[in-house]
Amino acid sequence: MEQLELDAHRSEIAADMRNLVEKYRRIFGWDIPEIDQHAADKLILAAIHTAVDDIAAQLAG
Repeated sequence: MEQLELDAHRSEIAADMRNLVEKYRRIFGWDIPEIDQHAADKLILAAIHTAVDDIAAQLAG
């Protein structure tokens, strides 16, 4: 049952994550005018992965 509910919201979760990346792209762009967007994207995604891993560890513990 939980999987069906998750499947129903999967595209919404993906859209939320894209919006989160865009939010931090704007912040990076404001702070660093000559930004290397590819490098910034890698840093943003790494930070998001770390945050998700931390949340998963908290929920498991």
